[in-house]
Amino acid sequence: MCGLESLAEANRAIPMASCDLRVSRHEIEEAVAALPKRQQLNMQTRAVHAAAFWEPDRGLVLREDVGRHNALDKLAGALLRKGRSAAEGIIVLSSRISIELVQKTSMMGAAIIVGVSAPTALAVRTAGATGLTLIGIARDDGFQVFTHPERITRYW
Repeated sequence: MCGLESLAEANRAIPMASCDLRVSRHEIEEAVAALPKRQQLNMQTRAVHAAAFWEPDRGLVLREDVGRHNALDKLAGALLRKGRSAAEGIIVLSSRISIELVQKTSMMGAAIIVGVSAPTALAVRTAGATGLTLIGIARDDGFQVFTHPERITRYW
């Protein structure tokens, strides 16, 4: 809750996820696997987070920062500048998923967020209430779908 002066600020209205995007398990695994290879700054420092936007057949738009929130803010700006809609793909994070990252992802218009670590309980509740598909513990051996699994197809 960095930078907030009250709990009321943290509980701002979040838009409902409304896109019809469906992705396969294979596509999620592909998006997660692409992340480390594109983290140039992290390869040098081993100390930064990444936020990426993965779109089927278009690859990644990735931004890095020492702060996971900042990395997602940079990604949001990059997508705006490129004229790309977050509803068309998956937000992939190299960090745990907190409520703030769920809020930002929802404000960006995305419907699917994937993180390599476990989400917080409040993030799971918020994602569930807003229709966001939240996937965590995404590693090379699989992932856990915490909310709205209907966007994930079982087929490759």
